[in-house]
This record gives sequence, C-alpha cells and structure tokens, in this order.
Amino acid sequence: MSQELANHIKERLRTRLKKRLNTLSAPLIEIFGISRKLAAVVVITNVLLIGLAVYWSIHSAPPKTITITAGAPGSSFHIYAERYQKALKEKGITLKILSSEGSLQNLERLNDPKSKVDVGFVQGGVTNQPDSNTLVSLGSITYAPLLIFYRSPEPVNLLSEFAGKRIAIGAPGSGTRSLALRLLALNDIKTNGTTKLEDYDGDEAADALMREQVDAIFLMSDSTSQQVISNLYRINVRLFDFAQADGYTRRIPYVNKLIMPQGLMDFGKNIPDHDVYLIGPTVELIAKPTLHPALSDLLSEAMKKTHGGAGVFKRQNEFPALTEHAFPISEEAVRYQQSGKRFIYNTTWIPFWLASLLSRVLVVFLPLIVVLIPGMRLIPAAIRWRMQMRITGWYRALLRLEREIPEDGEPVKCGQLLAQIKHIEIEVNKMKVPASFADQFYGLRGNVSSVRERLDQICAKPR
Repeated sequence: MSQELANHIKERLRTRLKKRLNTLSAPLIEIFGISRKLAAVVVITNVLLIGLAVYWSIHSAPPKTITITAGAPGSSFHIYAERYQKALKEKGITLKILSSEGSLQNLERLNDPKSKVDVGFVQGGVTNQPDSNTLVSLGSITYAPLLIFYRSPEPVNLLSEFAGKRIAIGAPGSGTRSLALRLLALNDIKTNGTTKLEDYDGDEAADALMREQVDAIFLMSDSTSQQVISNLYRINVRLFDFAQADGYTRRIPYVNKLIMPQGLMDFGKNIPDHDVYLIGPTVELIAKPTLHPALSDLLSEAMKKTHGGAGVFKRQNEFPALTEHAFPISEEAVRYQQSGKRFIYNTTWIPFWLASLLSRVLVVFLPLIVVLIPGMRLIPAAIRWRMQMRITGWYRALLRLEREIPEDGEPVKCGQLLAQIKHIEIEVNKMKVPASFADQFYGLRGNVSSVRERLDQICAKPR
C-alpha cells in the first residue's frame, strides 16, 4: 500500500510539473511558433540560470558573525578586539572574541582548518608555522614594544648581564617568549644554561618580580594587561634601556627602534627620568583567505578608526600600514586603501545588510539580465530567420515545379508533378508558424493552390 501511495504521489507530481511546464512554454509556442520540446528547453534553461543565481546570491552573503583570536584579557590585543567589536556591531555584525596566550597561539588557530577563527593579531617574527603562507594580512596596526623590567641596584646596560639570573620570558604561545628567546640567544644565554628561564605570563611575571622571585621580566602588549605595565612603572624596578637598539634592528629584521620620551608615564614624578630606547616588532591583523570582502572592508574601516591616531610610538595616520612582512597583503585591503569601501557600502543611509543584498543583486542578477535579455531577443530573430528560410525554401521548390509544367500535358510528366505538388501541399499545411508570419504563410498556401490549379488545368486537357 505504501509503494502504491508513493507511486501515486510521484505521478501527481509529474503531472503537476508537466502542466506547469506546459503553462510556461505555451506563450513561446504561440508567439514564436517553436516546437513544444524547444519551448521546454528554453523554459528549463532560464529557470536553472535564475535558480543558480538565487542560490549563489544566498550563499555568497557575508556571515553575520565572525571570530577574532586576540590576547589575554586586559592586553592591548584584547582591547583592540573590543573596539573592533563595537565598530562592527554598528553595522549589524557580531564579532566574537577569543582570549589567547598571544601571537603564537593566534597563528596556530588561524592555521587550523578546524578552528572557527577568521582573523587574529599576530606579532612580527612569530611566523614560523608551516602553513602560514595560506594566510593574508589586512595590514600592520601598531608597534609592540618589548619592555624588560628588572631589579638591580645599578642600571643594566647589556642583555648579556642577565646571564645567571632568574628571568620570566613569557608563556608558551606568546610573542613575548618568541622574541625573548631570540634576544637571549644573541647574547649567548641558552635555555639549558645557568640562567633560569620561567614561563610566566604577564600578570604572573609582574607579581613574581614584585615578590623578588625573579630578577627580570620580559613583557609585551600581546599577553600583558596595560594596567600591569602601568603599575610596574611606579614601583622600585628599572626599565631596560636598549643602548644597542640600532644593532638589534640590523640583526633582527622585523624589529624597530622605538623611543619612550622622558616623563611620558608620569610628568610630575618624571617617569621615566630619561629617554629610553626600546625595540619591538609591528603587529598585523591576519585573516584567512576565505574572509568575505565586505567584512574585510568593515575590519579595515575599524582598523583605521582604532589605529589611525597618533600614539606614544607612532605618528598620526602611520597605521594601518600595508607594508608586507611575512604575510602577503590582502587584495581587498589594498583596494580599500586605494579607493575605500565599495560605493554601495559607502552610502551611509543604507544599512549594511541592505547594501550587501544590493551588492549581490548587482553582481549576480545584473550580468544575468545582460546575458538573458539579448539571449531572449535572439530567439525571435533566430525563429524569424528559420521561418523565413523554410517559407523561402517552399517557394523555391514551387518555382522549380512551375517551370517544369509541360504545356502539352504529357501524362508521365504530369503525374510526377502532381505527386510533387501534393507533397508540397501536405508539408506546407503541417507547418507551425507564429502569428507574425500568418500573412506569408497564407500567401504561400494561396500560391501553392494557384500552381496546383494551373497544373490540374494543363494536365486535364484532352490530347
């Protein structure tokens, strides 16, 4: 019973589909005089094209939620992400923020195809992952100065003087640790030597320094809260001054020489009490290549708003900067810097979701209309040409036959010609023509009848 019901439903669906197809193709048959099969092919082709356009339009819509991998809560990375989150929320896009241990973990997440991360902050110099070349950069956003705080009765002038000390170099997965190990190695301080290296993160390292459990700590903005850094300036510890900053920038291409001016942290207490030389890489916003172009524009806009101003270590409008380092610059980021957002997204009174819809309509349906309209116009032209050739062909056959009519009414020749004219009459009467060719069609039938009458008269004469 169930099989019979299934067959019945299939038959009803087939009948309904056939009826709908006949309804759609009837105007084509009536107007253009084409066969039912050709009309069905035209209808099905157009339906498929429109269906594919609708499908592509829906699936090419930008997602309403994207995920960024930032840094530790309170770190500059996390603060930047929160500002992006606010900017994207105004456009109707939700930005989910994932905390992390720093740049290395961010890079690992971006390289993991199973992760749901779309973008993340990565500090220069940590791009040692095997698949990093599949990612793109939306631009550098700021400098990330390396801060080394230490306890010592006298200033330490060289990093090599920390040999044999207890040093917190940052948690695994942080950009701090990556750069710290590189600097210590340049000063012949090895991980398996007499120097004790601790894996403390920013907060733990600061607490350990204040408790005198370590002698020096390496801190960077990707894994340390700004409050912790601010507090360290005000206690009895020193900030390492990179007297060899120029040399380090030559040996480590991705770091820059930076200057912290005297009194910057506290003018009243004159903290610091002299200009301090620092080094640090830039930070880039890295994205998966699958990031939707519209979202790339929104992020570029948020980057410009967040990082375009002057700061302690940067000039006005110095960032975002599309300077290529370890990652290729996104083509969408280059286009945004050169010409801004696409026109339709740049219209302030149009909400983002509507601009996205209009953009997809323009991208998908406008070319489709441009293709379909000429294509539909070609159909009647092709039909007219085909119909004209058929009518002309029968006129050509009719002229040949008329020239061969014998004036003496020869029986054999008359029999052949009568058979030919009968064939012509049958074929002409079977023709399906559009209404626009009715006059030519009826004219052809009249001329066939006229030739038939003349042939009958000549062949009927007594011999």
